[in-house]
Amino acid sequence: MNVSKNKVVSISYELKVDGDLIDAAQADNPLVFLYGHGQLLPLFEDNIKDLSEGDSFEFMILSKDGYGEANEQAIVELPKEIFVIDGELQEDLLVLGNRLPMRDSEGNALDGTVVDVTGNSVVMDFNHPLAGKDLYFTGKVENIREATAEEISHGHVHGMGHNH
Repeated sequence: MNVSKNKVVSISYELKVDGDLIDAAQADNPLVFLYGHGQLLPLFEDNIKDLSEGDSFEFMILSKDGYGEANEQAIVELPKEIFVIDGELQEDLLVLGNRLPMRDSEGNALDGTVVDVTGNSVVMDFNHPLAGKDLYFTGKVENIREATAEEISHGHVHGMGHNH
């Protein structure tokens, strides 16, 4: 069986950026996903298409094809007042490098990273943490199986006892 649309694929992998390990999944706890349903970067899926169980992979996804280039307009200065909850400034949230869930003026959810804290403001970077980074993947296809009709209709893998 090969990696193709509507297959449940289990992989072990390492993701490195500039030689530093960023993310990994081991064979005893692999990443399990429904192939062809947009759960992973399109070029990641392209690079493992048609591989078989036991096949290894190694490839790079350039930043422009991964999470895009970093956008300077996504770095914004916000007033500290927006971090006041129940009348108290949430200082414990305003730590350099801390990633915070927020909403824009239209109510859309987005995550930002605290990059600077000044007297009256907080500078947040709303770029994806891997924007502007080339991604180097190595790994192995651990398992492939047919997806169930329910998994295909829901667009994701169901684990043991999963019901919704």
